[in-house]
Amino acid sequence: MEKTAIFAGGCFWCMVKPFDEQPGINSVISGYTGGHVPNPTYEQVCSHTTGHTEAVEIHYDPEIVSYKDLVEVYWRQTDPTDAMGQFQDRGDNYRPVIFVQNEEERAIAEQSKKDLEESGRFDEPIVTQIEDAQPFYPAEEYHQEFYKKDPLRFQMEEQGGREKFTQEKWQ
Repeated sequence: MEKTAIFAGGCFWCMVKPFDEQPGINSVISGYTGGHVPNPTYEQVCSHTTGHTEAVEIHYDPEIVSYKDLVEVYWRQTDPTDAMGQFQDRGDNYRPVIFVQNEEERAIAEQSKKDLEESGRFDEPIVTQIEDAQPFYPAEEYHQEFYKKDPLRFQMEEQGGREKFTQEKWQ
């Protein structure tokens, strides 16, 4: 039985590939969540008036990959000490959030965050939020699987600091 997980960690273009490459992932959808406007457009979200953040909705097979594993993949794509964006992407629509859908996911996410805080890997506090999932709205088609559609632009986005940071902090 397929399950879903929702994570926000900056530009959704950069969040798709790391999950897409994991065994047990059926699809990764770029979209918007956490706001108060139904079916927002990219332009609306970028205007910082909808309350939404860019996020990915991951459809996965829990027989192959666990929610705990997905949370671990998530941490390795983000700077959990930066509350107001990720790397070159600034603003509340890029804030890092783990959106949980039930108490089991909340417990896993909270424990994982606690483990990360206690690991000493980061000097600053871990500020990634853990929030209840809200309606998820898929982004426009041109945003889906962007790393495959426009690899050169995707590579330029990755050079905005995410790739270097993840190599320094997570390798």
